[in-house]
Amino acid sequence: MKINWGTGIVLAFIGFISFIMYFIITMNVNNKYSHDLVTEDYYAEELDYQNDINKLTNANNLNQNISYKKSEEGLIINFPDDIDYTKIKGKVFLYRPSNKQLDFDTAISLSKPYLLIPDNRLVDGRWNIKIDWQLNNQSYLYKETINY
Repeated sequence: MKINWGTGIVLAFIGFISFIMYFIITMNVNNKYSHDLVTEDYYAEELDYQNDINKLTNANNLNQNISYKKSEEGLIINFPDDIDYTKIKGKVFLYRPSNKQLDFDTAISLSKPYLLIPDNRLVDGRWNIKIDWQLNNQSYLYKETINY
């Protein structure tokens, strides 16, 4: 059987369309390719983003910003030394990009100038940390990507 150029073009189109259909079906059915947004209220948070920029600017204007270090007990978040840590209020949010079930947040309640996040709450890998805190009616924000 001889295939002319018209039949070859039709077979190429059928092959290409079959590949695209396989790709689309695989992406929609397979849970391995299922990804979530960072937050459910993505658009509402986008409208509030200017407040985050202002809080980041306030934090950058401090003499010393928040720092962190990994220890055997867990992740230690150190607040600036030159402020009264007993007046700090806020939340710490840890986001795990690879697994939504590992995300958690915790309220800031300090009896020492640092906050300890226990090792059993964190698994090895990449984490996005967001610390939204207030001191003397001034809001601050610290964002960092860490590898634990």
